[in-house]
Amino acid sequence: MTHKIILDTDPGIDDTMAIFFALQAPELEVLGLTTVFGNVPAQMSAKNALSLIELAEVDIPVCLGAAMPHVGPESSYAYFVHGDDGLGNINHPEPKGQLDPRSSAQFIVEMARKYPGEVTLVAVGPLSNLALALKLEPQLPKLIKAVNIMGGAAFVPGNVTPVAEANIWNDAHAAEIVFGASWPINMFGLDVTYDLPFSPDFTSQLAEQNPKLGGFVQQTSKFYTEFYSQGKDETVCYFHDAFPLAYMLDETLFTMTEGHLRVGTDPLHKGQTSFAPNGSTTSELWLNMPKLKVATAVDHPRLTQLFIDVYGR
Repeated sequence: MTHKIILDTDPGIDDTMAIFFALQAPELEVLGLTTVFGNVPAQMSAKNALSLIELAEVDIPVCLGAAMPHVGPESSYAYFVHGDDGLGNINHPEPKGQLDPRSSAQFIVEMARKYPGEVTLVAVGPLSNLALALKLEPQLPKLIKAVNIMGGAAFVPGNVTPVAEANIWNDAHAAEIVFGASWPINMFGLDVTYDLPFSPDFTSQLAEQNPKLGGFVQQTSKFYTEFYSQGKDETVCYFHDAFPLAYMLDETLFTMTEGHLRVGTDPLHKGQTSFAPNGSTTSELWLNMPKLKVATAVDHPRLTQLFIDVYGR
C-alpha cells in the first residue's frame, strides 16, 4: 500500500535524513515538501529543501511557508545544532530549482481537496503551516487522512525549556490550534526520539547502503553529532524527524497510548504538551479536547534496521 504524504519540514539535519528516507521508501508517495521556519529561517529552510530534492533527483513541489509564529516575535534559530546553513556547514552548492508559487498552507489545502481522505500530513517542524491551512479551509480535518507530528514531550522533559520541545515551543499557539482540530493525530515526541540515540556507525551504514544520499547524511550530521555529544561519554546523535515516517511503514514499531492533550501558551508553560491518557481524568478541560495517540515506546533494533534497509533500496 502506498501512502500519499505531504512532508512539512524545516531542514535541518535530522529533517535531511527524514526527507531522504521518505523519498526512498516505495510505500510513501511524497506529494511535496512544505517548508516552515524552525531550525533555520523560512527562506533558508525552503532553499535547503530545494537542494535536497535536487540531490535526490526527484521532481516534487517545494513551497515556502510561515516565517513567524502565530503570536509573538520572530523565533531564535538552532544554528548551534544545525550549523549556519542548516546543513552542518558543509558549503553545499546553491540549488538551481525554483520554489512552487503556492504557499505551504495553500499547497496543503489544494492537495487535500484533490485527494480527499488520502493525504497524511507529516509535520516535523513548527505547526504554523498546518494552523494556517486550517484557517484557509475550516473543513480540512474532514479531508485529511491523518496528521503525524514529530514534536512534544508527554512524559519526559523538554529540550528548549524544562517542559517544552522545540517544534511545539517555536509556535505554541499554532500547536494549540492543530491539536485542537478534529483530525486523527499521532504524536512522536521526545518520549521516543530521545530514547534512541544513534552512534556514528549508524550514519556509516547509511553511507554504505547509499553512497550519495546516505553519504550526504553522514557528512552533514558531523556538526549535529558534535552538538549532541557534548558532555557525554559516547558519541551520539538523534534523528527525531524520521520517526513519524517509519510509523507509516510499520506501526508495530511503536507503542501508542491514546488520550487527550493540552498545549501551554502562557510564558512559563509555552509549548508544554500535557498529556492525559484515557481514564486518567474526569476533567472537562481535558475531555473536551479531541483524542490523539502518543508514541510512548519504540523497538530500537527494528527501527534502526528499517532506516538502514530503506536507505539501501
